[in-house]
Amino acid sequence: MEEKLSKEEVLHVAHLARIKVSDEEIEKYRIQLKELLNEVDKINEVVGYDEEMMITPIKDEALLHSDEVEDQISFEEVRSNIPHTSGSFIEVPKVVQHE
Repeated sequence: MEEKLSKEEVLHVAHLARIKVSDEEIEKYRIQLKELLNEVDKINEVVGYDEEMMITPIKDEALLHSDEVEDQISFEEVRSNIPHTSGSFIEVPKVVQHE
């Protein structure tokens, strides 16, 4: 197994990340990026690994309800409980806060 990435691979990653790297940084990143990729490869070696598999501490059973409108009331019924209206608009007190 390789211990380093090539200089071109490091420069490609730096280009994708939109960063400039010095020659000393290239050498440092050749080793560090390869170590990181080796750790990622360990995930692929896990027996029974499935991309769809999710590990969570709770059992997620979503309860979905239909979006059906049941008992609708008319605007006239609503209007009977509103103190101030103007046409089909509901008048509310003005709320303005100045600092």
